[in-house]
Amino acid sequence: MSDLLAINNLTVSYGAGSSAVDRIGFGVDRGSVVALLGANGAGKSSIMKAVAGLIPAQGEVVFEGENIAAQPARARVARGIVYVPEGREIVGNLTVRENLVMGGYQKPAAERKRRMDMVLDLFPEIAEKVDRSAWRLSGGEQQMLAIGRGLVADPKLILLDEPSLGLAPLLVRRVFDRLRKIREESELAIVLVEQNLAVTMRLCDELHFLRGGRIVGHRTAEELKDETARQEAIDAFLGAAAA
Repeated sequence: MSDLLAINNLTVSYGAGSSAVDRIGFGVDRGSVVALLGANGAGKSSIMKAVAGLIPAQGEVVFEGENIAAQPARARVARGIVYVPEGREIVGNLTVRENLVMGGYQKPAAERKRRMDMVLDLFPEIAEKVDRSAWRLSGGEQQMLAIGRGLVADPKLILLDEPSLGLAPLLVRRVFDRLRKIREESELAIVLVEQNLAVTMRLCDELHFLRGGRIVGHRTAEELKDETARQEAIDAFLGAAAA
């Protein structure tokens, strides 16, 4: 069993009919980055929301040795699980600073300030605009703010849902470079949902490929450094999923 998070037989259903996620399982070790890849509708975001406690699910969500499947989202945040949603969902009419304060609402004031200072040091682009309304930030800056807001909570596990969505390639590289710095300097674990294999491989340790709510393949980043193996994975898992 992985020492931080272990998902067992996780199932998510939206009403009658087929499951969005069907009895999947995977683990996440401390300080590791695990990626979930697949086409739209493969179940990636449903997995993230289920782990965060935002939608009902069946199965086990074992965090630090305890099954927390029955715990609400607030309790999971307090334990150290933070979800950064697709589309960022920052509060546009609040300032950058106020958005960061929201991220650390469960922390004592002194600890929250320390974490905010760390985030602003990590993302100088938003530090320069800390008292500006969040809606005035560029797309890349809003993504930095969304990640930063999650980091203020001092998570042990952060769930990043499509952090490259809608960003220009230069901004994608910048965001992923900061994520790499975070993992180098802490034991923070990351579950990353992405569609871009090349971007994902720059950061992750292992990858799970999803199709139709099920995990259909697994590879380590080390295995995919070989160009032939990488193309075989694309053809077998991503190509078929996109067909």
